[in-house]
Amino acid sequence: MSSVDSPRESWATRLGFIFAAVGSAVGLGNVWRFPFQVGQEGGGAFLLIYLLFIVLVGFPAMLVEFVAGRYTERNPVGALKQLGTGLWEYVGWIFVVTGFVILSYYSVVAGWTIRYAVLGLQDGYLADVEAAEAQFVSLAVGLEAILLHALFMAVVVTVVAFGVERGIELAVKVLVPAIIVIAVGMAIYAFTLEGAGEAYTYYLAPDLEVLADDWRSIVPAAAGQAFFTLSLGMGVMLTYASYLQEDRNLATDSAIIIGFDTAIAFIVGLIVFPVLFTAGVDPAAPGPGAIFVSLAAAFGDLTLGWLVGAVFFATVAVAALSSAISLLEVLVSYLIDERGIGRVPATVALGGGLFVLGIPSALDLVLLDLFDGFADQILLVLGGLLLSVLVGWRRSDLAITELELGIGDLGPYGDAWIWAVRIPVIAALLVALTLGILGYIEFLQDDFWPWVQEL
Repeated sequence: MSSVDSPRESWATRLGFIFAAVGSAVGLGNVWRFPFQVGQEGGGAFLLIYLLFIVLVGFPAMLVEFVAGRYTERNPVGALKQLGTGLWEYVGWIFVVTGFVILSYYSVVAGWTIRYAVLGLQDGYLADVEAAEAQFVSLAVGLEAILLHALFMAVVVTVVAFGVERGIELAVKVLVPAIIVIAVGMAIYAFTLEGAGEAYTYYLAPDLEVLADDWRSIVPAAAGQAFFTLSLGMGVMLTYASYLQEDRNLATDSAIIIGFDTAIAFIVGLIVFPVLFTAGVDPAAPGPGAIFVSLAAAFGDLTLGWLVGAVFFATVAVAALSSAISLLEVLVSYLIDERGIGRVPATVALGGGLFVLGIPSALDLVLLDLFDGFADQILLVLGGLLLSVLVGWRRSDLAITELELGIGDLGPYGDAWIWAVRIPVIAALLVALTLGILGYIEFLQDDFWPWVQEL
């Protein structure tokens, strides 16, 4: 019998759903990606535009996924089959493929965070940036990286196998408060560092000249980060909303989730930049691997930096776990809803497949970049764009009616939301997708093809 005919799981409490959604959003995108996006894109100038995009793009886009999930009570594939006809029925597959690809290498990166947390307790961190970079390259690939990838994936599989209420909800009720408490504690510690004042000026005071000169780079980067950090375009929020009851106020829940997520990202910046400025590390230099190179080197230059670094990387690992749980649930819900497979065998089979697909990323950083660029810059944005077009232009009446459940008559606010989806959200995603495709082509030409030729 198909699981479609069986009672569908649901959240036991509102707090459980909110923590699960916050946990999904508060992952490597916030703790790893956000501070270095700020550093590369002009500090406070980027932060200002990013916060604007969170409100103008993130909030209406999250409501799109919420109404689609709760209305259909299905995974992304099943939801799009109900919402669309013709080619629209197949759009849901983009979410499933995106989640599968992202989680395969996400698990590898999460394994690095575990290794670096242990590294701080064992040997401490190397203060020299070049030495720290060489150390990262040696630890990021090889047998040890594969084993840590397997360990992390096993933990994720275990949590998801227990189900929505007994697995995911219980886990996030522990993980999310732990992330918040540790992050606040580390921010208080960072406030005491000698470079804190200069760091806060850089981080919190927008330089309008930087914004005027670099807005072509800052605007699309802020839009992409806003979408990425809220776990939009992956089918996560759609899937989590499919376990909701009709009396829930989706607008209020969205605002709470976005508020928590943005606050934690902001706090992470209050941790990272004082550490970098105190150690004399240029915040604009690091790049994607900075958390394991420049920041680790900065910890190596601080008193008790080994302990602070170990706590920081352990927090990153916890954040990665909360996000990975949500990504695997998207895939598992597809097998349960559409294929009638039981939760445990579905979770174990997917976990095994994800481990195998992640092995190349644990063997060579170029291959990790290959998967990352394709999923994050193209698939993720494409899925979010197509869902926004479908809901905003083809199923807008249904979307407004669904949103009004648990709220009441929205009046003109319902139309305002739909037009926000139709114009700024879709426009931002089109720009992000175009830039993502161009960037990925450049990566293939400059990095991947030379790597292939050397084989």
